[in-house]
Amino acid sequence: MKKIILTFGCFFLLTTAFAQTDTPFDKSNFKDQKTELKEALSNIKAGDDFFFGEPFANYNQALPLYLKANQFNPNNAELNYKIGVCYINSSFPTKALDYLKKAYKLNAQVAPDIKYYLGKGYQISSEWNDALKFYNQYSADASRNKMANPEFVKQTPKRILECNSGIQLDKHPVRVFIDDMGSNVNTQYPEYGMIMNADGSEIYFTARRNTTTGGGQDPISGGYFEDIYYSKRDGQNWTPSKNVAPPINTDGHDATVALSPDGQTMLVYKDDNGDGNIYESKRTGDAWSKPEKMDKIINSKYHESSAWFTPDGKMLFFVSDRPKENQGKNDLLDRDIYYVKWNSEKLKWDSLTRLPNNINTIYDEDGLFVHPDGKTIYFSSKGHNSMGGYDIFYTVMDDKGNFSDPINIGAPINTPDDDIFFTMTASGRYGYMTSFRKDGFGEKDLYKITFLGEKKKPLLNTDEMLLAGMNLVKREKTIEPIVNNERGDLALLKGTIYDDKTKKPLYAKIDLYDNETGNLLAEFQSDQVNGRYMISLPAGKNYGIAVKADGYLFHSENFDIPKNSDYVEYNKDVYMKKIEVGQSIVLKNIFFDLDKYSLRPESKTELERLIKLMNDNPTLKIEISGHTDSRGSVAHNKELSLNRAKAVVDYLIKAGISKDRMVYAGYASERPIVTDAEIAKMKTTKEKEAAHQENRRTEFKILSK
Repeated sequence: MKKIILTFGCFFLLTTAFAQTDTPFDKSNFKDQKTELKEALSNIKAGDDFFFGEPFANYNQALPLYLKANQFNPNNAELNYKIGVCYINSSFPTKALDYLKKAYKLNAQVAPDIKYYLGKGYQISSEWNDALKFYNQYSADASRNKMANPEFVKQTPKRILECNSGIQLDKHPVRVFIDDMGSNVNTQYPEYGMIMNADGSEIYFTARRNTTTGGGQDPISGGYFEDIYYSKRDGQNWTPSKNVAPPINTDGHDATVALSPDGQTMLVYKDDNGDGNIYESKRTGDAWSKPEKMDKIINSKYHESSAWFTPDGKMLFFVSDRPKENQGKNDLLDRDIYYVKWNSEKLKWDSLTRLPNNINTIYDEDGLFVHPDGKTIYFSSKGHNSMGGYDIFYTVMDDKGNFSDPINIGAPINTPDDDIFFTMTASGRYGYMTSFRKDGFGEKDLYKITFLGEKKKPLLNTDEMLLAGMNLVKREKTIEPIVNNERGDLALLKGTIYDDKTKKPLYAKIDLYDNETGNLLAEFQSDQVNGRYMISLPAGKNYGIAVKADGYLFHSENFDIPKNSDYVEYNKDVYMKKIEVGQSIVLKNIFFDLDKYSLRPESKTELERLIKLMNDNPTLKIEISGHTDSRGSVAHNKELSLNRAKAVVDYLIKAGISKDRMVYAGYASERPIVTDAEIAKMKTTKEKEAAHQENRRTEFKILSK
């Protein structure tokens, strides 16, 4: 009995050994499978035509042919090598390693660059030490390997640096959740390049789906042409994504580039016969205008692929592979970041500037995003301390236009593969990006990142709002939820503008001022159909906001956002009052020092608006009234409120407004907006103080037209 077992064991070992030898596609090895062999050889030959194609290899077309041949004979070293190379150059590079390992095991000399590709296979799988082993071996062998690819030899030191970066970044992972955005957004097809408005309530992205406009397919990759799709937040979920349709999407390639913070302007990419350019479209209600090609200073005969506005719309950052200054004719073109400034006098973009070399590298930069704080610029780069492919970095622009050295956003957000097209909500709590991950729906997916902040004691949290979608969640990392974040140094103001009487949405212009300097910072407008608006308010300024519409009194708001303040969202619906007798408005940007009645300099912009209104309506007669809260003596408050109203009237008289057109009055606390009884019911001191502040005001009232 023991003899039989031993004999069977020897037979098993011999069979296993035979199965792991390099098996050529030869008749002698497949005597009884001539038809199958012929088919396999035919597939290999067809695959080779793509693999060795000119001017470029087409690995996507070669791969399925090689895989068919591999099903027939899985133990051929050269075929396993070719499959591994195809996968390395595909959208599924993590599948390469098993084939490359097998090729190397079957024949360590299967190809001159097998060790380089093994290094890449291990690197893309985050197996850093094994990757370094093969990269170092390849580098050491290069001097005596005459068949080694010179370009690979040149790249190897960079790959070694990337692996060392990966080791360091993996030691200090960022505390995040990474969630697939779910089946309402992602499909079996590639989704990428997500853009969104400032509060993250609506998204647009690029996809290569079979629903593409015109149904066209790329002759090289075989994938469908790019189209733009959109989805909106519906509570905890995203609505099923839909094709944006013409005129945004055409029969050619149409891809997302950028969305203004208020969601009213979209930049899109169009192929334009291969050079690639950026177009601009405006939204009215839910309809987008036909995209128009942007200025020549932005678009060139080279390739422009990515861009983003600053929140005030006065700067546009974009990516181009145009030649740099003093670049040689034979130097390779790489993608760099540039910006232009809006010239409000000439109504065009000018002042083209390339970002400095501490940002732009000799490698590609791409995937721009300017945070609504107006100073933090996120981008992807193959340079700096990338762990492989594109990594996401950020830099901070100071008030003088200098850019800090880029910081790698860290693992597990960044991987050894391409991580690109990062965007972030104004709050800084949630980010979104394009990535290929093993558990995704398709080639590329869109992922939501929840930043958890500094580590604290574990908390029990069942708040499902942390999830990207209720229907499907694929979590990359499980860490206790902490809601602190350090990226919320701004406020977001949003709402709808209405006619005060009809309550119908109203189109209006919105001016944003720095009250301290009087400078006009930015100009916005509400949607012409639904009246919605959204404005980003970076911290560090006292903002004056004026809403204007033809035939209406202006409406003013004041927001003082100190530096290092927490992120706040203000939902403010504005009801515009027509210029009619009896109508009154609160002048929220007129300021006095505590218990004084001399006008502060920050009041100038509001006063100038009032002067313009009076000059535009020369028969208008008005009352300026002062109001206080109920604290303090009635006599003192009466005198203070009267003197404050008089100070405003005196300013207008000096500006040329006839004193016969104005009266002033001081009402102290006689006409509160919030009564003392209402204030008494409030629970917090903060609420009560805000109510008192609302009662302390200067008002304007129309007495006659």
